[in-house]
Amino acid sequence: MFDKILIANRGEIACRVIKTARKMGIKTVAIYSDADKQALHVEMADEAIHIGPPPANQSYIVIDKVMDAIKQSGAQAVHPGYGFLSENAKFAEALDAAGVAFVGPPVGAIEKMGDKITSKKIAQDANVSTVPGYMGLIEDADEAVKISNEIGYPVMIKASAGGGGKGMRIAWNDQEAREGFQSSKNEAANSFGDDRIFIEKFVTQPRHIEIQVLCDAHGNGIYLNERECSIQRRNQKVVEEAPSPFLDEATRKAMGEQSVALAKAVGYASAGTVEFIVDGDKNFYFLEMNTRLQVEHPVTELITGVDLVEQMIRVANGEPLSITQDDVTINGWAIENRVYAEDPYRNFLPSIGRLTRYRPPAEIAAGPMLDNGKWADDAKEGKGFAVRNDTGVYEGGEISMYYDPMIAKLCTWAPTREEAIEAMRNALDGFELEGIGHNLPFVSAVMDHPKFISGEMTTAFIEEEYPEGFDGVELPEDQLKRVAAAAAAMYRVAEIRRTRVSGRMDNHERRVGKKWVVTLQGQEFAVKVKADKKGSTIKFEDGSKLRVSSDWTPGDQLATLKAGGEKLVLKVGKLPGGFRLRTRGADLVVHVRSPRQAELAKLMPEKVAPDTSKMLLCPMPGLIVKVDVEVGDEVQEGQALCTVEAMKMENILRAEKTTVVTKINAAAGDSLAVDDVIMEFE
Repeated sequence: MFDKILIANRGEIACRVIKTARKMGIKTVAIYSDADKQALHVEMADEAIHIGPPPANQSYIVIDKVMDAIKQSGAQAVHPGYGFLSENAKFAEALDAAGVAFVGPPVGAIEKMGDKITSKKIAQDANVSTVPGYMGLIEDADEAVKISNEIGYPVMIKASAGGGGKGMRIAWNDQEAREGFQSSKNEAANSFGDDRIFIEKFVTQPRHIEIQVLCDAHGNGIYLNERECSIQRRNQKVVEEAPSPFLDEATRKAMGEQSVALAKAVGYASAGTVEFIVDGDKNFYFLEMNTRLQVEHPVTELITGVDLVEQMIRVANGEPLSITQDDVTINGWAIENRVYAEDPYRNFLPSIGRLTRYRPPAEIAAGPMLDNGKWADDAKEGKGFAVRNDTGVYEGGEISMYYDPMIAKLCTWAPTREEAIEAMRNALDGFELEGIGHNLPFVSAVMDHPKFISGEMTTAFIEEEYPEGFDGVELPEDQLKRVAAAAAAMYRVAEIRRTRVSGRMDNHERRVGKKWVVTLQGQEFAVKVKADKKGSTIKFEDGSKLRVSSDWTPGDQLATLKAGGEKLVLKVGKLPGGFRLRTRGADLVVHVRSPRQAELAKLMPEKVAPDTSKMLLCPMPGLIVKVDVEVGDEVQEGQALCTVEAMKMENILRAEKTTVVTKINAAAGDSLAVDDVIMEFE
């Protein structure tokens, strides 16, 4: 076995590989850019080597720099993670020439299947059903428009070397095809160093289901069931689960066997993923093969008990698989939510900055998830639940503009899908994350959405269910009453603490009072609080009562309560006269007032937000790539005004109405903060 492995990656996947290597007794080497000097993967590794400036095309994807780090460290093998150089045949060739093992497939398999165009041709030659498209190289935007018309809109414009949603656009007309081609080409060049583009038909109402395969160099190959990845935004997966709530055993077997056959046809050896589009009748169509570890691999590990990173390392060491197809089972259900540094209230635009608070829920072991890599006894018996959080950040660390905005991959496991969803709801509610915009409210909303709960979702889920974007969650009446009751009980405790601190020696209960008016989500609840040593009974005006109990104390930023006999987890922020409470995707400003204070509050004028309708504000911190208009230009609704790049993604900002540009405050190359004024209108 190898003594030392270099991880040619960063962030959570580098940390993930380090955990398994440590379990196997293998030393690890991290590489890092200037921006990652204080990163978690650098701290976790046994040694770390600096490789250049922050941009990936000057550090992490420069083969010569990575090879120099390998030479310095004396590493015998390299795990590439995903993204960056993970599917780069030239990198694999360089490793082979240097006598260093690549923890991934052979060069030939990467060349044949890692390239999206080549892989589709091979699949077609093997009589695998594929989505209609143009597999040749596309020279320019004019040719892209012509091909798109021949295929028929809508079309998917994709980077040949792409992955993770980078270099990918959906076009519904000629203008979008032209713009999408150029943006995809730019993103592909920046993210992968390869700007080749291809176009295929975009199949509406599909499900995205992928098969995990594992092969060795001795001709053995197995599939480890499927992952449902249909909850996607901008073609990037957000929620994954295993198994799929849609497949039956016959379809699973057919997809799995076809995937293994395809892998064997190209001499595949390592972990890989074959992706399919599956229609409502369970017909499946090959999309591509990812010749690397997938972001969503933890859910497969949780339902099979197989550590995929360990298997990749053993295969790279020349060992045959110790697992047969008969050994692969489905134990329970696993769900993964990707936690991103992005603002769901600003159309999910990237957010950067310092993590002033980062307290993920405690991990509870099941499957190869913690350092011991053991199944918990409850999990073996089909009981209990598990929480796993793959992350590459820490409290006080910074989210950089140079890399992918992923903060963590939060996973839960339970014996049934319903229990796994409930475990995820509680885990999300208990995830403390402050300092930047993040998507926790959105994924919490998805976990409660009827379509997701029923399992009847497609890749169009977000587009269909949130067509105007995400503007928060409104809690149903019963849940709102539980939160109001909890707020009243908590406020009473806080007020008693305040009166004690003030030094008054009289009766605290008398001074604090029992009657309160709780205002939240536009509603008022007049309540009476009757407290005892075990909790409080909250009586509402309609005569209904809720019992609230918890060990929350003022200052705690997380409250776990029982309200009406049900568990309630609240993230708590202090506000004058109340709290900011977050639960189940809802972000609530809660005021708790005496009856007289509530009367007076109704007389207070509302603060009016400033008028920015005649300005184009930068929606996120980023770099201006280009400005498409000049002062004096008349612009039409939907016309491109400028392009802002952040976290390897280009975002085209468009005019909301017909108007005239009167002032431009930024130029290409400028770095802007959120809400900086880019231009002004008549």
